[in-house]
Amino acid sequence: MKPNIRIGYGYDVHALAKGIDFWLGGVKVPHGYGAVGHSDADVLIHVICDALLGAANMRDIGFHFSDKDPQYKGIDSKILLKKVMNLIGEKSYKVGNIDAVICLQEPKVNPYIPKMKKTLSEVMSINEEDISIKATTTENLGFVGKKEGVAAHAVALIYK
Repeated sequence: MKPNIRIGYGYDVHALAKGIDFWLGGVKVPHGYGAVGHSDADVLIHVICDALLGAANMRDIGFHFSDKDPQYKGIDSKILLKKVMNLIGEKSYKVGNIDAVICLQEPKVNPYIPKMKKTLSEVMSINEEDISIKATTTENLGFVGKKEGVAAHAVALIYK
């Protein structure tokens, strides 16, 4: 019998622009630049949503929350994450753990990771211990290294 454990992966990027609030993991990070997007452009929450949806074989965040739909314009990504949790819950899935990486040249986000974990655990109704968030630079290489954008990766383990 096949175990009811599934793994999903998420990847997302957003351009950075001056004068926009910068949201990561549901936390406003002080910076002169923020991520550009239809919603609040929280790249970390977006990859977690995609990882969870992928693990549950429910397509991706854009399928459920189209950037062509005006109801999602400027929406707080924590609301989207809560909706994703409800979607996977309807299929009787629970979250085992999340492991994520933020790729960003600056600002340094390590001081904000504990608050991100707390915020995400509250939105997802899971333990902080079940959320791992790491941050890395790209050693000044590529669009992240040139400070043109932010990227993130996440894997999620879900189970019935």
